[in-house]
Amino acid sequence: MKAKAVIHLKFPSKRYLRIVFKALKPEVVKHAAMRSVANLKQEDRFLVLTVEAKDTVALRAALNAYLRWVNSILTVLDVLKTQ
Repeated sequence: MKAKAVIHLKFPSKRYLRIVFKALKPEVVKHAAMRSVANLKQEDRFLVLTVEAKDTVALRAALNAYLRWVNSILTVLDVLKTQ
């Protein structure tokens, strides 16, 4: 792997962190792309997303996908919270 990124995302609560972690875990275990590999871990209220890819194009695509998924999950949680 030639390109690597480590993203630390802070969540408002450990509950939100656990929900996002559980939702993303299947994507990490069985990754759809052959050009990148991702890893997740929880540290306090932070989700640590590590992505390694064969090139920067693949890295960018993988990061965009994971960050969109996180955003979608948080949007759903916010909608559920207001109901």
